[in-house]
Amino acid sequence: MQENRHKLGWIGMGRMGYPMAERLIKAGYDVTVWNRTRAKAEPLAEKGAKIADRPADLADVDILFTMVSTGKDLDQVYFGAAGVVDGRSSGPMPRIFVDCSSISVEESAEFRTRINGLGSEFLVAPVSGNGKCVKAGKLSVVASGPESIYEVAKPYLQTIGGAGVAYVGEGELARFCKIAHNVMLGVVIQNLVEITVLAEKAGVPRHAFLEFINNSVMGSTFTRYKSPALVNLDWTTTFTPTLLRKDLDLGLSSARELGTPMPVTAATREALQAHFGAASLQPDPAAYLEKDFAALLETQALLSGIRVESENRPVKSGLEVEG
Repeated sequence: MQENRHKLGWIGMGRMGYPMAERLIKAGYDVTVWNRTRAKAEPLAEKGAKIADRPADLADVDILFTMVSTGKDLDQVYFGAAGVVDGRSSGPMPRIFVDCSSISVEESAEFRTRINGLGSEFLVAPVSGNGKCVKAGKLSVVASGPESIYEVAKPYLQTIGGAGVAYVGEGELARFCKIAHNVMLGVVIQNLVEITVLAEKAGVPRHAFLEFINNSVMGSTFTRYKSPALVNLDWTTTFTPTLLRKDLDLGLSSARELGTPMPVTAATREALQAHFGAASLQPDPAAYLEKDFAALLETQALLSGIRVESENRPVKSGLEVEG
């Protein structure tokens, strides 16, 4: 196999998986993709991808990437009926499995044991960002596993994420990094909606307050790219409250196991739960909880006794794609 010219497989065409796979395809790599709903994968065929009929059809790729929602989903596509492995102990098998999903450390360790037992290698490479970050080439990737395997996969990870690729060591260490990252995500969004509502209740327009924050030392890529949503109440989904709650729970569970106090995280978890209660006031609570987690602003406003409305102002996210 020529360096950086491996046969690649990709499973998962969700909000993140599709643009991530698309970057590999646009870079000219040999990529075969599969998704439970085939129609979501078919547009990539026009860009050069091959479409598999089932995960088992990806058994002969060199490197298999996965981007799915849960450990249960990963188990199904790896080991379930018509899965990549599907009970086989011999025959074609991806040399390297690279999982970019967000799952627990325990689940990850179990997958590593099973994959190693089949003679293949497992690289953990969860990502941080959203679809807009992917398209702008500003996705962050953190990887762990055998360093020699990381070096093989690194060019593809850099194609997916740009320069933001970090190797942190052996085993499941990248899972801890991703959990810690998403814990911070929860804490920051909760605090951001709290101070934004505080400023608005005092009379400061949201766009003006967020412009001030973004231009200060406290501004960040995250506060900038969430500003258009918070200003114009655009809850187009990038990450759901349900997924955020899952990650906060994973963080708190790890903290208990490792004996690390995380009082701010615990308080954030309770604040997030209030959003689930407030959703019951919506015409369709289930659909509302599938909207973006930035909708926490509405819950914070409700708890503060005010009603927020879109300011209908153009606000740059900092993730605009040039050209």
